[in-house]
Amino acid sequence: MIEDIKKEAGVRMQKSIDALGSNFNKIRTGRAHPSILDSITVDYYGSDTPLSQVANISVLDARTLSVSPWEKQLTPDIEKAIMKSDLGLNPATQGDLIRLPMPALTEETRKNYIKQAKSESENAKISIRNVRRDALADVKELLKEKEIGEDDERRAQDEIQKITDKYVADVDAAFAVKEKDLMEI
Repeated sequence: MIEDIKKEAGVRMQKSIDALGSNFNKIRTGRAHPSILDSITVDYYGSDTPLSQVANISVLDARTLSVSPWEKQLTPDIEKAIMKSDLGLNPATQGDLIRLPMPALTEETRKNYIKQAKSESENAKISIRNVRRDALADVKELLKEKEIGEDDERRAQDEIQKITDKYVADVDAAFAVKEKDLMEI
């Protein structure tokens, strides 16, 4: 029972780490990366469709992305969607290929991105702590139902705290890497 609770807590905490990684990928660094465009949707036959499902996104060089729509008539819609996004990118179209040069980050934008990354990491920590709270409540419920003893409860609390500490340290390490990445010129 306690093992199941610990295992489920570990799985849920890992999901928080995974979500943090995908949120970090959306924060733009100076380098071109296709995941920067994950949040962009295009009007495709009346429904909002993720850009990656209507076009091929690739990296041309360290500072340039290319977007090649699968249907030529989508090119203007894709351009508009990119310009409307808050990414600060200006598309340059050559035929049916859209080039997206990544502008160099200023000191101010770097600091704003670091604040955004810090906020994302704090949200991940909160999520991990919520999982810990749920797991501890499950252990207390077992004690209340007299399925485990007080010693087992105390031991389970310590083990759940160790799991929590490990995942919080993972969040801190991921933030440190992202911060270093953002400060790189």
